Amino acid sequence: MATDLAISVTGLTRRFGARVAVQSLDLSVPAGTVYGFLGPNGSGKTTAIRCMLGLLRADAGKVSIFGESDPVRRLDGVGAIIETPRFYAWLSGRANLEICEAYLPEHRHGQIDEALERVGLLSRAHDKVSGYSLGMQQRLGIARALLGRPRLLVLDEPTNGLDPQGMRDVRELIRRLAQEGMTVFISSHLLSEIQAVADTVGIVLKGRRVAEGRVSELLRASAGDSGAVEIELGGPDLNAIRREVATLDGVSVLPRDRPHPGARAQRAPARERAQPRLGQPRRGAGRLERARRELREPVLEPDRE
Repeated sequence: MATDLAISVTGLTRRFGARVAVQSLDLSVPAGTVYGFLGPNGSGKTTAIRCMLGLLRADAGKVSIFGESDPVRRLDGVGAIIETPRFYAWLSGRANLEICEAYLPEHRHGQIDEALERVGLLSRAHDKVSGYSLGMQQRLGIARALLGRPRLLVLDEPTNGLDPQGMRDVRELIRRLAQEGMTVFISSHLLSEIQAVADTVGIVLKGRRVAEGRVSELLRASAGDSGAVEIELGGPDLNAIRREVATLDGVSVLPRDRPHPGARAQRAPARERAQPRLGQPRRGAGRLERARRELREPVLEPDRE
């Protein structure tokens, strides 16, 4: 069945007793794109993915993948990593993939070398997984998901726990797969990770989708009519960060009595120059970087209820 959507989700709801983890979720994932599923920890991302893949039974709603809604048939051509990939540590990377390949139809065998090469692990294929770094294990998990040459790759928090180099490796891999025409659905609580790789983004909060669209469109929308963008400031020495940010050209620090907790800074519009961005604080001091405008951060505040 031909369709322009790789994934279509309508009214997806999942409850755990009295708690509603996913509520009336609608998603539209265009085929051949990288879709970022963005939200804070505890927002229902993994639960929604499990429902989409049939690992959890939804209480309501419809899911179709490439136009197929049957819970079994829609998984044909889908590769996935849900949370952290697990392996037999005493076996080699190749041996782990051979075990997984045995569960695939016979006509899809013989792709282990291809999968390992795509993730850059062919030269380490015979090493025990116990000797792999976290980044290598994550890439091995992606290689496992690539067995059978799927049309859709679903990655749940693929950079979680990785060091900066491991995160860069996974980002580059996702870009290469997208260039080959694969649809990639990636979830994350890190705004910067989604913005770095995604064409389209869906933002979820407390189990509900609060925004969806092209990244470029949401960037423009986040600036509002005035073109100003607000970001939240945080760190062990907030007063020092506020004073440093206040010295930046085109940046004003908003009062603390704003409705949103914490200090916030507002950037004036600037279309032709790089925008200053507050990086992660280190040892009590704010580290400032130059970067393009980003989606508004406060929407990703974790649920503290």
